[in-house]
Formats: sequence, structure tokens, C-alpha cells
Amino acid sequence: MTSTDTHLPGAGHGALSDGDGRLVRYPPDRVATYLADGAWRREPLGRSFHNIATRFPDRPAVITAHAAMTYAELDARTDRVAAGLIGLGLEVGDPVIFQLTNRLDTVVAWYGCVKAGLIPVATLAAHRRHEISDISRKIGAVAHIVEAGGSFDLIGFALGHGVGHPTMRHVITVGAPAPEALSITGTGGGAAPAESRLESLGVDVGDSVARQLVEQIERHITPTDVVAFQLSGGTTGTPKVIPRLHGEYWNNALWYAQSLGWTEDTRVAHLIPIIHNAGISCGLHAAHSVGACLVLATADARSAFALMDRSRATDVLIGHGHYQALELPEFDRARVHLRTVVLSGAKVGAELFARADSGDGRRAVQLFGMSEGLFTVTPRDAPARARQTTVGTPIADDDEIRILEPGSETPVPDEQIGELCCRGPYTIRGYFDAADHNAIAFTSEGFYRTGDLAKMTVIDGVRYLSIEGRIKDVINRGGEKVNAGEIELLLVRHPAVATAAVVAMPDVRLGEKACAYLVPTDNERLTLRDIQDHLAGLGVAKYKWPERIEWLSELPQTNVGKVDKKRLRRDIETKVIDENVALTDEDRTS
Repeated sequence: MTSTDTHLPGAGHGALSDGDGRLVRYPPDRVATYLADGAWRREPLGRSFHNIATRFPDRPAVITAHAAMTYAELDARTDRVAAGLIGLGLEVGDPVIFQLTNRLDTVVAWYGCVKAGLIPVATLAAHRRHEISDISRKIGAVAHIVEAGGSFDLIGFALGHGVGHPTMRHVITVGAPAPEALSITGTGGGAAPAESRLESLGVDVGDSVARQLVEQIERHITPTDVVAFQLSGGTTGTPKVIPRLHGEYWNNALWYAQSLGWTEDTRVAHLIPIIHNAGISCGLHAAHSVGACLVLATADARSAFALMDRSRATDVLIGHGHYQALELPEFDRARVHLRTVVLSGAKVGAELFARADSGDGRRAVQLFGMSEGLFTVTPRDAPARARQTTVGTPIADDDEIRILEPGSETPVPDEQIGELCCRGPYTIRGYFDAADHNAIAFTSEGFYRTGDLAKMTVIDGVRYLSIEGRIKDVINRGGEKVNAGEIELLLVRHPAVATAAVVAMPDVRLGEKACAYLVPTDNERLTLRDIQDHLAGLGVAKYKWPERIEWLSELPQTNVGKVDKKRLRRDIETKVIDENVALTDEDRTS
């Protein structure tokens, strides 16, 4: 190999400028403390994975319904992908949009980008123009990785999105190759575009050369550099951009794995989107941080449980969108091998807890986590009451929690409900390029205001966190967060809608769905299909669409002139309950 560091395109910092003020840095004293006590790693995240792969080369790293890969195979392949991406002219710090589902090539793309010093931007395959456009331009994305096939043409979408984009240069696919785009196989496996670029640098695309190239790139990465951009659920407008750093992101996952007692013999099943922060931190990185195997399933519960059974999965994360699926007979077979069932996203009833827990060694525990940082888990050896009624204790020694009176910085005592605020080694100090919002989202001491209502409760002398609701106006649809205010602004862009209020309505399967209360501009009352077509025309992701509309002559007001959403929530809850009772009575008489 003849190239030197100065010849590498990764020697710069790409589209993300370190000094433009859009990235909120941790205070220097905190950085020094976290590095000194080991809360932060000094090595880049890609090297942390490589070191684990070197320790466990022949153990399975990922199992899916269609493929599997050992640590050695995954490490070598992602080195080649990284080399190919570098060969395309991408630089350290360049953001890359991800729109991928749960498949082996998604894992390959993730580690390949990270090893190349690129920044994966964790959007969803379900996102559309409304969500992608602002984010992509804000962060200066240079590439867009999408999945070939499926019911929606993501390749065509990405190509269209790139027209007129100031920084976008490449569309890359996983799955079947497309003539109009590069593919992950092409960039990492020697296809002509990447190979010719590498040859111009005077290198080959062999495994050893790819490893050397990755190592040269890693010499330019520091613990305070961004490793990935995750997205918030969106409290106002489109989702906010969450910077995660090389120094903290791998440890976030390692602490989670250690809190559950995972080892290289653990097999971790994951059903929800792997590109979510929960997917990365609780699935991919967490499994790999200890040499465990990731059993990468899909959201289809029956096939996921069947894969868990075949793969003898020992641990699984179940989001509340899958709570009802635990009643399926396929779960009976899968749970025979399970050691731990982690429940997350909603209160856990006694019947659900009993279904997940057992007296023969299987434990149900709860997780609370956020893309912005803080994770809490109920320990496996905690009393059953704590495991059923609380979300546990923080996973890191340096995590700090305060329960404050909402809107203030005044702490409340244990057992009293307030706003959950947190600070720590993996909790962000600010959203990317969001100075105005950051001014209200953090306390004067840098604690992140989560918007969740919570309390600290003491059980057998241990303080556990209990989530009691939320301040934010967000609908939790099976784990996907839908910002009510965002959808309201889009609804009133229709000429037939004068005002709108979107609230959560209960749903047995998903927990919550969006219901839109609308006031017409005249006597025309649109159908639900009309409303959904309107949002589709604006490029809004389908999971955000209201699934019920209610027409009113005016929206109810509070005594201070605000829309009375509490009243609307009570109204729709009553209607849904009454309708379900009527259906049940009809079934009994039919």
C-alpha cells in the first residue's frame, strides 16, 4: 500500500464543521471526567467493534430469517464497505441518510459507514419528503442509502430527493442492485465505481488493505466526534437531530448489556426497527459490545417468534406495540429458551407481566430509554413489584436524575410526580442546530427536560424510577412517536379545514392512534380518506396520518383560551370504549 494519511479523502471533517456552533459540546470538565473514569472511550466506535470481532471471530454476530454472519465475516465485509465508501470520495464527518429495514445488509451498511468515519442519519423507511427534506439539508447529507424492492419505491424517492439538493452526491442501495444507483455490495465488494476510485488512490480492495485504510481513517476520529445522528420523536415540527458521539455511544450499549447480565453466549432478539436508537443501543451495539449474537427479526410477530425459537434466543426486547402479540401460540414456543423479556413503552399489567415472567428462571424486566440519552432498566434480581411497576434504575454510575416541578428547577420529593430531567455521559447537551429549542429543553445546569412525568419510588430500600405520563403532546403509536402539533399544522393547509386538534385515542394493538378533531371552513366535511390523501400529497409518513376524524363547530377552550385537549381525549376515550362495548354485545347476541 502506497497511500499516506495526507492522500486520504477522510483526512478532513466533511460537511459537519466543528466550529460553526450548531453542535452543542459537552463542557470540557465533563469530557475530562468521563474520559478519566472510563465513561467515555478513547477509541472510535468502529474499532470497538473490530476488537470484539477479533476476540470472538467464529461466533455468530447476526442471524436473520434468511442469512447469518460470524464476527470475522462481518468485520471483514464492513472493512471492505468502508474502503469502498472512502473510494467514492466521501470524507470523515459526511452525513449519510439511512432508510433501511431489519436485514443483514442494514447491519453491514451501518458498520461500514461508521468505520469510514461517516455519520449515519437514522431516519425510518416509512419517512417521506416532509420528514427527510429538512433534515437532509440541515445536516448536509452527501449520500442516501435505501432499500431496493418493497411496496414503495425508495430508490426513486431518493433520486428525486437528490435533485437540486445542495450536498447530495450518491444514492446507494441494499438488496437488489439498481442500474441508477450504487449498491452496498458494489461499494464494498469490488464493483467498478468503487474499485476504480480506489485504484486511483494506488490501493487494492483486498481485506488487509481495507483494514489498513480503516485504521488510517480512525486516526482522525476523536471521542468528541459525532458517530451518528438519531432523530427525536418530534415535539414541534419535524424531528430534531440528536448527535451521538464516538466516546459515549458504544458504552451506552455496553452498560445496557451489562445491566442484563449478557455474555458472549447471549442471543438477543430484536423486532422493532434496528435503525431506531433502541435498535442500535439495545440490539446491535448492545449484543456486539459483549460478543453476543443479534437475532434480527422483523415486526411480524409470528415470524419473529418462529425465528427466536429456531435460533434459541435468550433475551428479547418487546415494545408496547407487540404487547398483545405475547398471547400468540408462537410465543409459547419461543419463550422456552428465553432468559429475559424486556418490556418497554407503556405500563405493564399483571396479566402481561405474568405471561412474560416465570418461576423457572425467566424474568420480565422493564426498560425506559430515549434517543437523547438516559436508559433505566429494572434489574433481573429486583423484586417482582419493582419489575412490574417501575422502569428501574440508571445503567451508568455517572447518570444523574432529577424530578422537578414542571417548568421549574425545583426538585420534588420521592413519591411525588414531576418532570423527569437527566444528565450524564451519554445524554446529549443539545440538539443539533436548534439553539432556540435548546434554550428551553435544558436546565441551567445542563439537565435535559424529557417532557415525561415521573416519580422516584422506594421499594425495599431502593429508589426506582416510575413513568407516570408525559407533558409533551406526542402520540405513541406502537413505539413510533407522532407529534400532534406537527400534524395539526399540516391539516390546516387543506382549504376545507379551519382549525385542527390531534389527540391520542386508545387502541388495543398499538396502544394509541391519532384522532383529528376538525373545524370546517364552511359546510364541507371531508372524509377520512380525503384527509389521508391530503397528507400523502404533502409527503407525510403514513404512520403519522390520523386514523379517525371528528368534526366540531368549534374546538373546546380552557379558561386561558387554549384548546382543551384533555376534554378531547376524554371524549374520544369514551367513544372508543362505548363502541368496543357495543361490538362485544353484538358478538354475544349474534
